[in-house]
Amino acid sequence: MKDRFLKACRREPVDCTPIWLMRQAGRYMEAYRRLRERYTMAQLVKTPELAVEITLQPVRAFDLDAAIIYSDLLPPLEAMGLEVEFVEGEGPVIRQPLRSRADVEALRESDPRESLNFVLQAICLARQALDGRLPLIGFAGAPFTLATYAIEGSNARNPVHAKALMYQEPQTWHLLMERFAHFIARYLEAQVEAGAQAVQLFDSWVGALSPADYARYVAPYSRYVLQAAQATGVPVIHFSTGTGGMLEHIAAVGGDVIAVDWRTPLDVAWQRIGYQRAIQGNLDPAVLLAPLEELRRQAVQILEQAGNRPGHIFNLGHGVLPQTPIEAVAHLVEVVHRESQR
Repeated sequence: MKDRFLKACRREPVDCTPIWLMRQAGRYMEAYRRLRERYTMAQLVKTPELAVEITLQPVRAFDLDAAIIYSDLLPPLEAMGLEVEFVEGEGPVIRQPLRSRADVEALRESDPRESLNFVLQAICLARQALDGRLPLIGFAGAPFTLATYAIEGSNARNPVHAKALMYQEPQTWHLLMERFAHFIARYLEAQVEAGAQAVQLFDSWVGALSPADYARYVAPYSRYVLQAAQATGVPVIHFSTGTGGMLEHIAAVGGDVIAVDWRTPLDVAWQRIGYQRAIQGNLDPAVLLAPLEELRRQAVQILEQAGNRPGHIFNLGHGVLPQTPIEAVAHLVEVVHRESQR
């Protein structure tokens, strides 16, 4: 198996820097767009054979160092009783968002091994299809990010309602976060049992918080999930974005690998989180829209900041943009491998 990704997660020496990309399967690929013409997003996520096909599309097309299972952050919300709809042009919409303690208490306490079995089946089938060639990453949304979607009812970039609940009804907030944390911990454990060889916890919207609010209202629940995931023995990546002002807090909460975005230089970020952790990042996804020479320049700059220190996994600071040219992804992967040869 090409294992440089797993070695880098453990901060072991590698022959060159591994690379995978968040949203490496998706709308920028023609093969994916053809499937989306025939199936809804929900059908793709909930049909294991289709999810596996999409998982494999980018690793067939590019010399990537890991596959990540094709799924979404929000199936856990459905498993807990919320109605989630994917609206074209809008993204996910929760028809009856959580706004009260009664809403939170009404959430189902389901077993993810049953309610999200389609994801676990997809992981099992993907491992078989990969046949040991590449490691497979599983993932889940962090408690705060799930809470913001559940409370806002849609895109959670500006979680005003979530913050209002957090401040006005802290007991309700803590109950909600506790329920999400317990469910997500079991979900990640189940993904590892199904065959995931690493997992990533996505806290996509936590950058909306101050460091003090993060420490008080979010950190204990993310820590619970990360510790449960790490107890499975596979590498755990702790992802957030917009959190340059509190990288030390993020790192202290847990994870074997700390993902950083482009708003902080990689060398500065690594110094702040500590060299005892691996680091993932941190190219701006928009740079993939630049001329290839500029893309190369910025990729090499990040590699130079990493300085061949063991434990760097090259990635974007967020997901691949839909308008990204295929040629740019191929070029980035080739540049990272060639320019980081040990």
